[in-house]
Amino acid sequence: MKQYKYPPISEWKSLCERPLQNQENLSEQVKSVFDEVKNNGDKALKFFTEKFDNVILNDLKVSEIEVDEANNLVPDELKSAIKLAAENIRKFHSSQQEEKKIIETTEGVFCWRESRAIENIGIYVPGGTAPLFSTVLMLGIPATIAGCKNITICSPPDKNGKINPAILFTANLIGIKNIFKVGGSQAIAALTFGTETIPKVDKIFGPGNQYVTAAKQLALNYNLAIDIPAGPSEVLVIADEMSIPSFVASDLLSQAEHGTDSQVILLSNSERIINEINIEIKKQLNDLPRKEIAEIALLNSKSILLSSTNEAIEFSNIYAPEHLILAIENAENFTNKITNAGSVFLGNYSPESAGDYASGTNHTLPTNGFAKNYSGVSLDSFVKKITFQNITKTGIKNLGKTIELMAEAEELVAHKNAISIRLKSLEKASTGSA
Repeated sequence: MKQYKYPPISEWKSLCERPLQNQENLSEQVKSVFDEVKNNGDKALKFFTEKFDNVILNDLKVSEIEVDEANNLVPDELKSAIKLAAENIRKFHSSQQEEKKIIETTEGVFCWRESRAIENIGIYVPGGTAPLFSTVLMLGIPATIAGCKNITICSPPDKNGKINPAILFTANLIGIKNIFKVGGSQAIAALTFGTETIPKVDKIFGPGNQYVTAAKQLALNYNLAIDIPAGPSEVLVIADEMSIPSFVASDLLSQAEHGTDSQVILLSNSERIINEINIEIKKQLNDLPRKEIAEIALLNSKSILLSSTNEAIEFSNIYAPEHLILAIENAENFTNKITNAGSVFLGNYSPESAGDYASGTNHTLPTNGFAKNYSGVSLDSFVKKITFQNITKTGIKNLGKTIELMAEAEELVAHKNAISIRLKSLEKASTGSA
């Protein structure tokens, strides 16, 4: 990790910049995949699966037999862990359901809002170096709570043409049956246009590599919605003298091992703590199976010595991290100062890994500074909010003149007339005239 001591505020913006991604020809490549899938459907998907995943598939859809086989391959301990995580995630996201509240804005004018599920949902689940079955929980559970009618999962197959058993077990656990062996940008294209086998969806969720991310952005051009702009994983940790260096080091490495393009940031008001954490990083790094990945990510990462915790939080708000860990004394007292973060973890015993898997919050979060203007995925991500209003005769009398004046001022005579005709009708009825 690169180290910085008391950088002036004028340098903070540059220190907050993420590593540049090599996207040469990326858009053109993804666009060509989209065109092929749009024109040739399943045939194109099988071609790209052979080309990119080195496997020839006869059937793209996962069969019931494969799901049953997967159930037998997942260890009982892991099944229990997944079930407990599912329970916590369901509990937290269920709490986000809103009751209908009818508001009488003016006497006789009633307004309210109701939620309606997005009917067709597509979930992309990475299955390469890290098969993220936890993503099935994080996206599938709120989708089922919301009442989404059709939930489709796409995940790349392994060299044997199989999807990781834990992914299939988890999908089956929460009742998702439409699972397809398709990965990469071709999977996003399939969800965007629909093919002979894979249904077209209305909104696409899920993380992925730079090709998947670019494909989701391209899908926006075809009247689809996506969850959030996504990029490489990141964590920012603020640590003071009360932090435990070995804990902080483990948190930094937990994000660094995601990918070579990940970034971790350490902020502290103690040079001693920074030094001890860096020593711990080197020690723990040697025991990681994904050591080489983490090492490259650490080259893009930074430890920064600042004058105070308050200054560190100011820096963090500029950086707007996907994950923010406050490994500081009385962390709860600083929450009101946090304005930009995807998800926040307070104290020495709230590791980011808990949010990734089982505490209950969602791990699908904005990266690359998008925490300044995006929230992480929640139950709201799977519903639309529809407003309703019911205006009585009394209501239109009370509000009518206001609407007439505003419509006339905007020179929209038909708008005004829609009110006037009603007011005149009520006036005639009240006077008994014909």
